Amino acid sequence: MIIVMVEMAMQDKMILEDQESKINELIGKMTLEEKVGQLTQIVPSLYGAFEEIITKLVEGEISYPEFQAMEKNYHKDEIREGILGSMGGVTGAEISNDLQKIAIEESRLGIPMLFGLDVIHGYKTIFPIPLAEACSWDLDLIEKTAEIAAKEASAAGIHWTYAPMVDITRDPRWGRIAEGAGEDTYLGSMIGAARVKGFQGEDLSESHRILACAKHFAAYGGAVGGRDYNTVDMSLQTLHEVYLPPFEAAAKAGVGTFMSALNDLNGIPCTVNRYLLTDVLREQLGFKGFVVSDANSIAEVVVHGESVDRKEASKKALLAGLEMDMSHGTYQQDLPEQIKNGDIPTDVLDEAVRRVLRVKFHLGLFDNPYRTNKELEEKTLLAPEHVEVAREMAQRSIVLLKNEDNILPLKKNHKKIAVVGPLADNQKEMFGTWAITGNPEEVVTVLSGIQSAVDKDTEIVYAKGCEVLGNENMDFEGAVQLANESDVIIAVVGENADMSGEASSRMDLNLPGRQEDLLKALHQTGKPVVVVLINGRPLTIPWAAENVSAIVEAWQLGIQSGNAIADVLFGDYNPSGKLVATFPYSVGQVPIYYNHPKTGRPAGKIKFTSKYIDGPSEPLYPFGFGLSYTTFEYENLLISSSEVSKEGKVKVNIDVINSGDRTGEEIVQLYISDVVASRVRPVKELKGFKKVALQPGETKTVSFEIEIKNLGFFNEAMDYIIEPGLFKVFVGPNSKEGLEGEFSLV
Repeated sequence: MIIVMVEMAMQDKMILEDQESKINELIGKMTLEEKVGQLTQIVPSLYGAFEEIITKLVEGEISYPEFQAMEKNYHKDEIREGILGSMGGVTGAEISNDLQKIAIEESRLGIPMLFGLDVIHGYKTIFPIPLAEACSWDLDLIEKTAEIAAKEASAAGIHWTYAPMVDITRDPRWGRIAEGAGEDTYLGSMIGAARVKGFQGEDLSESHRILACAKHFAAYGGAVGGRDYNTVDMSLQTLHEVYLPPFEAAAKAGVGTFMSALNDLNGIPCTVNRYLLTDVLREQLGFKGFVVSDANSIAEVVVHGESVDRKEASKKALLAGLEMDMSHGTYQQDLPEQIKNGDIPTDVLDEAVRRVLRVKFHLGLFDNPYRTNKELEEKTLLAPEHVEVAREMAQRSIVLLKNEDNILPLKKNHKKIAVVGPLADNQKEMFGTWAITGNPEEVVTVLSGIQSAVDKDTEIVYAKGCEVLGNENMDFEGAVQLANESDVIIAVVGENADMSGEASSRMDLNLPGRQEDLLKALHQTGKPVVVVLINGRPLTIPWAAENVSAIVEAWQLGIQSGNAIADVLFGDYNPSGKLVATFPYSVGQVPIYYNHPKTGRPAGKIKFTSKYIDGPSEPLYPFGFGLSYTTFEYENLLISSSEVSKEGKVKVNIDVINSGDRTGEEIVQLYISDVVASRVRPVKELKGFKKVALQPGETKTVSFEIEIKNLGFFNEAMDYIIEPGLFKVFVGPNSKEGLEGEFSLV
């Protein structure tokens, strides 16, 4: 066995040495323009109104097939001249192969093109938004959905996705919270690594794999005021302890590319931030791939006021460690002159080109530039097994927030059920953000899913009631009339898809439009009201939490939305999801997150403590919260030792009992609190979780092993230290409840 491993290692070394030799040979043959071309990515140009059309595409005003049918300039002459190395927005096996053929057969050096696209939560089989998937806490299934997305995207000629987004987000006003894994560093790191593995697999050269991109480096989720593209100002300790670990996890998982963030960090735009792109990413994290800018961000450094013009911005970006310019053509236009006159060293340019070519070799594009064909594309997209996984992922993403008097699951043989709300019979809005390649006609609506789930004698009646936004098309009276005639009301309310995601920050986190008024009118009927939330971020819903019978947080679940929601409503699936982002009681509490630092005057009964005078300090629903149709009890918390050394581990066992009458899954969560330290530490931090399935009455012992080396922090000198002292251990169903123990680090 050892001999085989040594032989494999030697073989891998020889392959890498051969690749490096070929890369150096290519660089030696390249002209200056060809080198800069490898650092340039542009998108197909429409003949007129390009930015306007792209905006309409992203916001869903035009469909992807309509966009694909528009006449475009694919910049074939630049490919033929060898001065363009990558394109975004090219999809379809035929066109990607046609363009690749020009690069391989008609350019001077035959260097293959790299095609990228935002494949964020599925290509044609659209899965739940990433925030929703994270609520499953199911790393294997998250990896699986990324793998399917890669399989479909690669069949459509795509080599590279600008995902996963691993930004930690503590402010639900920020629209891009929908693209990430929520507020927790530990969980976010594990989910980010799972997505990288799903996209890339063990061997990037396999034709069904695509290159992943960890974004946005760094701290984009900390934008002041939750306003997209806004400034970020934080201590280096917070940066390294909270925001950077998910990027480190992605790097360790082998992610091939990073994307720099649009924001400035402590006064330096990330696009030209050498501390981030070289000191941290290259030297500390050991990243070997290449960094791509966010769209147009090099030119935007001038708008930041950090550079006098684009030439200066391009120079600073390349010297900082940013290899590829996305979308704007800034490098292509502004680098050659500066390299010719010596303002930028040639060896810096060559190293950037080397990193891009190395990734193309790892993808196998030099040996297999045509990784797909039309037949494979048609066979792969929306394969039945992919749709089946989409339904399972959607089921596991749903979080049950309230279930008064166990009204859920609903009986399938009710005489009449009223389905009400602007999102009940809506296909397009189920996709959520960044699902531009999906076809809304393939989506199962909530109404359709309910109709398919109930007994044939049950009557389903439907009323829209109102729009998501505005006062148009309101029919409260008609909705109430149907509700009065029914046994139970299912109200499907929330946000449109374009209300979250990029450039979709909100000041107000309430249900938009007149939807809460609709809920109040339905509540007045006296009939039980089950609220199904369709949204891309936590919302402030204190009235609903107080008054309706049940609340199902369904997020935006993608192509199988209706079936998965019906599975939960009628008990074919017992919900097991847990929140990965805190639900505030009011937007005035934001930013609000479970692992906040301790204060000298924590909230208490007396006036002079950290609280609000006009509302609660506690959130509406805490991080890690989620109900089930059964109940779980926790007993017998055991910690392996009362004292442990810095080099040791702590083992924690706890018994979890299914005390209800249904089979269910529980996500058991372990939190640690450093009681006394030389820097103020969080009240608690997630350090472990496990999902356990239990039959009614069954007990299982859940075990955790915590490495002490993971319990340290950065001191004032930015040294990572582990201090002796008392540590509290909390194990339970969420960040607020559970059993408590302790151990001492000696």
